[in-house]
Amino acid sequence: MYEAMICMADVVDIMLGVIMIARLHAMYQRSRKVLIFLVVIFLTMRIAVAVMDAIQLMHVSGEELVLSGNHLCTINLAGDSLSMIPMTWILGIVWEVLALCLAVWIAVKHFRELRQHSPGGIIGDCFMMLIQTHVNYFASFVVIACLYIGQLSQMFSAHESSLNVQIYDGFAQILYMVQLSVLGPRLILSVREYYAKLVADSDTATAMTSIVFQECVHVETSSSV
Repeated sequence: MYEAMICMADVVDIMLGVIMIARLHAMYQRSRKVLIFLVVIFLTMRIAVAVMDAIQLMHVSGEELVLSGNHLCTINLAGDSLSMIPMTWILGIVWEVLALCLAVWIAVKHFRELRQHSPGGIIGDCFMMLIQTHVNYFASFVVIACLYIGQLSQMFSAHESSLNVQIYDGFAQILYMVQLSVLGPRLILSVREYYAKLVADSDTATAMTSIVFQECVHVETSSSV
């Protein structure tokens, strides 16, 4: 079960990383240098995470506890594998910080260029939407990473079977699933929703123009008669 959870989390993290690279690649106007830079950094990080996960799986063991008639399954990590957990989350934070800095920098650059030429516009609104979804995703990732790293403190290790620790662990897992299943897909859905809104606004404007044109033709025809 623990192995399946790690593998599933790695697959989802890779998918979200690819989405993030695609977003940044588009924001940087499909720059090949930026794409190569992001791919190299992401692959390096994922290889390091895969090695750490393999070390964890080699030293993981399970234990069944019976407390007041309730069966609990605990996961134990031996050796240096316990220190691999915060390292994987720290690598994830480094990647998210890098992605956020690149997104903010190119957005600020575009906003300055737009201010010099024309205020606002579709491009400015699009970049604002991208930054908002990016910041929300980044904030959630940092909070969840801090929660998981906090589980490795001595206080949690000493009271691993207590109710408060179990609630804390369940809360962290729920937030992690929300990030993967809600905030992650929002990175794509927000772009699709914004594009659909632009199309809808464009269709509405076209329809209004057609109605006004038909009314003008009707008025001109009536006056000529």
